Amino acid sequence: MIPRYTRPEMARIWTDERRYQDWIRVEVAVCRALAERGEIPRDAFGAIETRARVDPARVAEIEALVHHDVNAFLDALAEEVGPAARYVHLGLTSSDVLDTAFAMQLRDAADLCLSEFDRLIEVLLARAREHRATVTVGRTHGIFAEPTTFGLKLLYACDELKRSRARLASARSEIATGKISGAVGTFAHLDPAVEEAALAELDLSAAPISTQIVARDRHASLIGALAQTATSIERLAIEIRHLARSEVREVREFFGRSQKGSSAMPHKRNPWRFETLSGLARLVRGYAASALENQLLWHERDISNSSLERVVGPDATTVVHFMLHRSADLFESLEVYPERMRENLESSRGLIFSGAVLLALARRGQSRDQAYRLVQGHALAVWDEGGHLYDRLLADDEIGKLLDSKELAACFDLDHALRHVDRIFERVEQLEGS
Repeated sequence: MIPRYTRPEMARIWTDERRYQDWIRVEVAVCRALAERGEIPRDAFGAIETRARVDPARVAEIEALVHHDVNAFLDALAEEVGPAARYVHLGLTSSDVLDTAFAMQLRDAADLCLSEFDRLIEVLLARAREHRATVTVGRTHGIFAEPTTFGLKLLYACDELKRSRARLASARSEIATGKISGAVGTFAHLDPAVEEAALAELDLSAAPISTQIVARDRHASLIGALAQTATSIERLAIEIRHLARSEVREVREFFGRSQKGSSAMPHKRNPWRFETLSGLARLVRGYAASALENQLLWHERDISNSSLERVVGPDATTVVHFMLHRSADLFESLEVYPERMRENLESSRGLIFSGAVLLALARRGQSRDQAYRLVQGHALAVWDEGGHLYDRLLADDEIGKLLDSKELAACFDLDHALRHVDRIFERVEQLEGS
């Protein structure tokens, strides 16, 4: 991933140095298990453990000749270790090293994402509580619907993101799985106990069964969870982008003192950081589709997955990590305008209470269709001709036969419409604590 969307702690996981370090850890863990079983000399293992290192530049130099990354690595390692290197990679195939080390990188990358997830959820929950009673108009199809609060919008997103976090945590557990079972997974040259000991040292589970590789549904699950996370973030970003439109102006993205919004129009304050989240989410969804394709390998494996994973693994984790961090920053600094939200709500001229009137009429004995048509006629007239829905309904003799002025006014009671907001918060927060 390009530096623009890469945070340093994630970048370190995907360096060549880190990858070769993990390959060495796998090889040393296997050698330790073999030495403890008496299958390689103790002094040889001591030499391996002490001298195991490679120079990435040297590995690249050898790979240019042999055209095989693991063989190049092993040759570079042998130059450092010396004669004891003959015990390195004993009974292993390349994928024993590659898949196990890749699992370590993906596991650690997922942990970074989960940490950022925790911060984002904390920020959203704090802002939701802050705006628990900040009244705004709800919109369906982009059109005024009924009253809600800005806090509920954020709480809804918080609840969604908690589910995304749980999916990622589950996928993290699945991906923290290695294999050291040989060329087709039969342990032809190693005892399964060696795999168990080596993977325990690396804090990985052993795949109960493998071929030459760990099954790629695990990887697809992780990338899929990352894509779901990115999509949940984008859904929230789109909400904010709509609310930031000039004609809405209910929220605004943070704007620095020296910031410029447009090269041509000095007045512009664009929600460009939220727009970035939308673009990156599209990228991650594409990675999820690619990861699903990677499950479709020939027999005990082919190598069509390898080139794709070199891109998708680092990029998907890096992008989502960036998105989570940016989202937390954006919502922490989001400018919210309750007065403008109230203005927009009141600009509906009472139309957002049409449903309450419909129900009141139905409760007084009018058929639902009759009540609907009656209220709808006045509501459409308000849209086209102006005025307030309450005044039009109050002047309607047919409605007056069923609802007096006090009963009609009760239909337009904002507090009544939002009387259960606290209970919704309690339900979500009970889940938070459970």
